[in-house]
Parts: sequence; C-alpha cells; structure tokens
Amino acid sequence: MKKIIFVLLALFLITTSINTVRSMWDIYKKQDVLVDAKKELEKEKSENEKLKAQLSYAKTNEFIEQEARNKLFLVKEGEQEVVLDSKLLKEDSKNKKEHKENWQKWWDLFF
Repeated sequence: MKKIIFVLLALFLITTSINTVRSMWDIYKKQDVLVDAKKELEKEKSENEKLKAQLSYAKTNEFIEQEARNKLFLVKEGEQEVVLDSKLLKEDSKNKKEHKENWQKWWDLFF
C-alpha cells in the first residue's frame, strides 16, 4: 500500500513539475513577444511624431505658397512669369554634346 501511494505521489510531483516548467517556458517566450511589441510600438510612435511634424508644416503658409509656386505655377503680385522654350533647351544640350575642337571641325570640313 505504501508503494502505491509513493508511486502515485511521485507521478503527481513529476506531472506538476513538467507542467510548471512548461508554463515557465511559455511565459519566457511570451516575454520575447512583449519586447518585440514594445519595440514596434516605439517605432510607430516615432513615425507618428514625424507625420505630425509634416502635418504641422503642411498647414503653414510657407508650405502652401511653395506648393502653389511649384505645382500650380502661381506668382506673387509684381513678379513676372518666365517661360522657357523647350526647343531652345534641347538645342543647347545638343550643342554642348557636339562641342568639337577647331582642328576637328576643319578636319571634318575638308575630309
């Protein structure tokens, strides 16, 4: 009778020990998940602060004026609008590419 009680008690203690170790291991793994979640939270908070700063800048008159000038091609009173001909720009770029020395031009002319 004492052997049966001893064996049952031993099995109970072994089972309890295994479950305790398994629970501790699960908690340890979940702690890693918690640390990763905190890192992600900090990353998202910094991104949020960056976006708030961009939003506050986008609400300023300076930003609105800059966007109006760059995207809508608006000008202030008293300023003149300058329009560049794209053909002239292309010709200038071609002339720069085809720059030859004088002796090369003479060589091309005669030969």
